[in-house]
Amino acid sequence: MTRTHLTTVLGLALATTAFSAPTDWPNFRGPNRNGVIPALKDVKWSLKEVWKQPTQTGFSSFSVADGKAYTLVVAEVDGNPGETLVCLDASSGKTLWQTSMTLVAKYGNAGKDGDAGTPDNNGGDGPRSTPVIDGGKVYVIDTNLGVHCVNAADGKKVWEHDTMKEHNGKPIPWMNAASPLIDGDILLLAGGGQGEALIGLNKNTGAVVWKGQDDKMTHATPILADIHGVHQAIFFTQTGLVSVDPQKGDLLWRAEFPYKVSTAASPVVFEDIVYCSAGYGVGAGAFKISKSGSGFEAKQIWRRENQCMNHWSTPVLKDGYLYGMFSFKEYGSGPLACVDIRTGEDKWAEKGFGPGQVILAGDKIIATSDKGEIVIVEAKPGKYTEVKRKDVLDGKVWSYPILANGKIYARSTKEGVCLDLN
Repeated sequence: MTRTHLTTVLGLALATTAFSAPTDWPNFRGPNRNGVIPALKDVKWSLKEVWKQPTQTGFSSFSVADGKAYTLVVAEVDGNPGETLVCLDASSGKTLWQTSMTLVAKYGNAGKDGDAGTPDNNGGDGPRSTPVIDGGKVYVIDTNLGVHCVNAADGKKVWEHDTMKEHNGKPIPWMNAASPLIDGDILLLAGGGQGEALIGLNKNTGAVVWKGQDDKMTHATPILADIHGVHQAIFFTQTGLVSVDPQKGDLLWRAEFPYKVSTAASPVVFEDIVYCSAGYGVGAGAFKISKSGSGFEAKQIWRRENQCMNHWSTPVLKDGYLYGMFSFKEYGSGPLACVDIRTGEDKWAEKGFGPGQVILAGDKIIATSDKGEIVIVEAKPGKYTEVKRKDVLDGKVWSYPILANGKIYARSTKEGVCLDLN
């Protein structure tokens, strides 16, 4: 092989590697669980449809690993409505298998009249949690706080754990929406009663490794972070932010924050700053975490009451700026906005998205509007700059888009779609 030929081959290989480096999307909000992946090279953002399939009712997002896509839907189980884990072929959308998780009579507000489908948003109802793939297994926390581990290949159940029964768990309005969080061999979740509100399970067996605290759960999925060199899991409970050692459950620090009706967006971490936000008049705030010896302290550095609200859409972070859906019940009209996480200052806002969702690939925001559009936007604090917009889905879109193997997967309450970037 000539040197010129070798150089060409190596160049093509590097270009391919640069594009395909972010491959699978196995966790809720991505490989790093924060909605962010590295930049992709030479992307045309064609958004050409590869496949589209019905996904029935629900707000669960896709997870993709090893050529398979997983999500939760409502399907009939022995004549009754049931929450069902569906496995699709990621390249064709064909259903490979499905496994029942739990029977669900109603997802509504703790038995009160109505559900998520009020007239002004037409959202429908259904599961809100997203499956997580790890080590050839798929993990699900169902709406009734049942934890399930199934084989990724065929959907056969490996183990189950009933949080309500085993830990005196209590349901909250609209039931569970949090997704599994796995750290090493530990699966973390909230939902137990007094003295066992936060729980760490062995992901291989379902056995309880640790439990503790008295905090009542919310709809927010916990996150992992390294702050001042200490690895930690941060839960957003009805008390506020609660940080624990994910392997042992030991309490590291707390930060009080108000709760009203529902808290659903996860915290966001930038260096030693932890941001959080909720709807229903609560608004947003940020805490600076300091460390002295083995102890931590959380001090609030800014607060915007009844403003800067993330109803259930967690923002992404780039260079100290938050990009996300900042609105409350502004269906079809709420803005995609940029906010400085250090000060809470608004940088820009663009109306017309509603409570959609965002992820970040390098310097590009991939956003969904709640009416079914995919919108590509520059992640720059100076101004809103749109790169591409395409209407891709019917139904209400409250689920996160994902980006796996050069393709965007997104779903609504009616259908799921796979789009090729190039």
